[in-house]
Amino acid sequence: MTLSFTHHWRDELPGFYTELSPTPLTNARLIWHNAPLAESLALPGSLFSPENGSGVWGGEALLPGMLPLAQVYSGHQFGVWAGQLGDGRGILLGEQQLADGRRYDWHLKGAGLTPYSRMGDGRAVLRSTLRESLASEAMFALGIPTTRALSVVTSDTPVYRETVEQGAMLMRLAESHLRFGHFEHFYYRRQPEKVRELADYAIRHHWANLEGEADVYSLWFRDVVTKTAQMIARWQAVGFCHGVMNTDNMSLLGLTMDYGPFGFLDDYQPNFICNHSDPQGRYSYDNQPAAALWNLQRLAQSLSPFIAVDTLNDALDGYQEALLVEYGKLMRRKLGFFTEQKGDNELLNSLFSQMAREGSDYTRTFRMLSETEQHSAASPLRDEFIDRAGFDAWFSGYRARLQDEQVDDVTRQQSMKQMNPAIVLRNWLAQRAIEQAERGEYEEFARLHEVLRDPFADRHDDYASRPPEWGKRLEVSCSS
Repeated sequence: MTLSFTHHWRDELPGFYTELSPTPLTNARLIWHNAPLAESLALPGSLFSPENGSGVWGGEALLPGMLPLAQVYSGHQFGVWAGQLGDGRGILLGEQQLADGRRYDWHLKGAGLTPYSRMGDGRAVLRSTLRESLASEAMFALGIPTTRALSVVTSDTPVYRETVEQGAMLMRLAESHLRFGHFEHFYYRRQPEKVRELADYAIRHHWANLEGEADVYSLWFRDVVTKTAQMIARWQAVGFCHGVMNTDNMSLLGLTMDYGPFGFLDDYQPNFICNHSDPQGRYSYDNQPAAALWNLQRLAQSLSPFIAVDTLNDALDGYQEALLVEYGKLMRRKLGFFTEQKGDNELLNSLFSQMAREGSDYTRTFRMLSETEQHSAASPLRDEFIDRAGFDAWFSGYRARLQDEQVDDVTRQQSMKQMNPAIVLRNWLAQRAIEQAERGEYEEFARLHEVLRDPFADRHDDYASRPPEWGKRLEVSCSS
């Protein structure tokens, strides 16, 4: 089968990019590829053959039809206007067109210097490349919209960060890499016609169902708001913290993208900060909903030259409701509720209060709660709490709530276990795989990928256990 690549961004948006090819690494070699994703894309196995060197995965070759380019965008970083940014180390190789009509950007991260590298070197390091490949695939398996990882290449190219590290490349796929920052770039350059051109492009290719509507821009922006709110609700429900929610890292399609200093909650701490470059906690776990709204407000400002301010504000007013509706639905499922009742929020907040006081493990708490038998006062979760009396009082009310629904335990437990994962990508698990990979041992990295593909399966090994103490103290920064 011949692969088909299109170039809509290149052909329809002149002035929004710079054409250039990747810069290969020294002695690049492919260490992992995503076999299930490759199969879904109808990619021939020969593309991943060692005889071909690193090939397209390491920037040494282009597939027929690829016309590589680097996109330009700008953005607010930690609340401050940062000016022009753009693909400083990534290159969009092409847009694969599938037979069923779907289209995916192939974006090579760590591909070398571009006009948008600023003071950077255009490279990615093995550490961050492995983390992004693991995180994006973990999120996909959890049912959260995300970019995907297709391959990882390592090399002998030295890259200088806090220490000297191995240069690497990641092939990232997404329906689109459109960011809030794309719109901000041309708004702040006082080119409103280009902002509108970009909006028309987005609608034409990703909201085609809205074309022809009289209020197309209003409907489109409302959907962007809703998709963003739903993404954040899903992050919160699974205990995911992004760590660097700058406007240039926000996907217009509501995809989780640009994984850097991310972290899943271990101990439940509402003010958890996963990025040690964020001492003020702007992007802490409990601030993520507000940060996303602030970013949407910056996007709305960029669209204000051709969408009425009242229309934009009306759409933004719908953010909180969309967030709470989605979050409420997800948390009821995590608690095993099939209906909505008045006291549900109080039950959830009471549980969170006890978890926060005792530093309960977020993932384990909800997974163990999935074993609840509504007619039994015994719970495997009880031993996780020091304040047994407090837990017993909460659990009594919780069991009464379950009994109101008259759903059998087997049905409820099965439903809860499809919502409450047994494992998430804890930082210590990623770090263990990274340290081995940096020694040239990739077995744990591959094994962890396999484990993360089935996060809802029962496990009784260290992938599902509490992290060791050293694992809770890991600090992750924006350096990559």
